[in-house]
Amino acid sequence: MKRILLIVFAALILCSPAFGFGHECHDIITVLAEKHLKPSAKKKIEKCLGGHSIMYYSTWMDDWRHTPEYKFIDTWHAFAVDEDLNYFPRPQGDAVQAINNAVEILKDHKNQTDSTIAVNLKYIIHCVADMHCPSHIAFKGRKYNYWVKFCAGTYKPAVDIKIHSVWDYMAFLSCRKWSATEYADELDLLTREEIKGVTAGTVEDWAADNVQRCMVQFELSKPGDTLGQDFVNAAMPLIETQMQYAGYRLAKVLNSLF
Repeated sequence: MKRILLIVFAALILCSPAFGFGHECHDIITVLAEKHLKPSAKKKIEKCLGGHSIMYYSTWMDDWRHTPEYKFIDTWHAFAVDEDLNYFPRPQGDAVQAINNAVEILKDHKNQTDSTIAVNLKYIIHCVADMHCPSHIAFKGRKYNYWVKFCAGTYKPAVDIKIHSVWDYMAFLSCRKWSATEYADELDLLTREEIKGVTAGTVEDWAADNVQRCMVQFELSKPGDTLGQDFVNAAMPLIETQMQYAGYRLAKVLNSLF
C-alpha cells in the first residue's frame, strides 16, 4: 500500500503545472514581509484585501492563472535574461514588468477602485516572491527545465521530475516541516542596515542580483542527475536566502505605497 501511495503521489507531481515557489514558500515570504510592514501600511493593506493578511493571497496568481479571465497573467511569474545576463522584457509581460506596472497604479491608490487596488496588491505579493525563485529566471542559451531523479528526504524511491519543480518546492519540502510563522522567524536574521542593503535599488536591480546569485544552480545539477540529500544540503542556503530577500523586498514595496 505504501508503494502504491508513493506512485500515486509521484504521478500527481508529474501532472502538476509549473508554478513559482511552492505554497509553503510563498506563505513564508509573506509572513516575513508582514513582520516588517509599518503598522499603518498593514492596516490599510488588510482593509484593501477585505480584512485578510497578505499571506491569504500569497498564491492567488497561481490559483487564477488558468481561468479565462486571468489567462493574461500566465507569463508574469518569471523573467528572462540574455546571454550577457542582462534583463530583457518579454512582450507578453513578466514578473518585473508586472511589479512595476502594479506599483505605478497603486501610487495613485486613493483614486483607484477597491477592486483595482486589491488585484494589483495580489500581483505584487506574488510576483516579488516568484522573481526570487531560481527556476523562474529564464537564462537564454541554457537548459533550465530538464529531467532529473529526486530522492531526498521522504521522496523515496527516486521520482522522475523536472528540475523546475525541484527548485520550486521539492527540495524545500524534503527537509522542512515548520509552520510559515516559525520559518519566517528563522529567516528574519538581518540587521536594519543589512536589510537596507538588500532592499536598495529598483526591481530591475533586484532581478540582476537574483541572476548573479542563482547562477550556481547550473553547478549543482545537470540533466539526468540523481539528486539526493547532498544536493538538498547545497541548495537550501540559496533557497532560504531567496525567500529571505523576497520577504524584505516585498515589505519595502508595500511600505513605499501605503
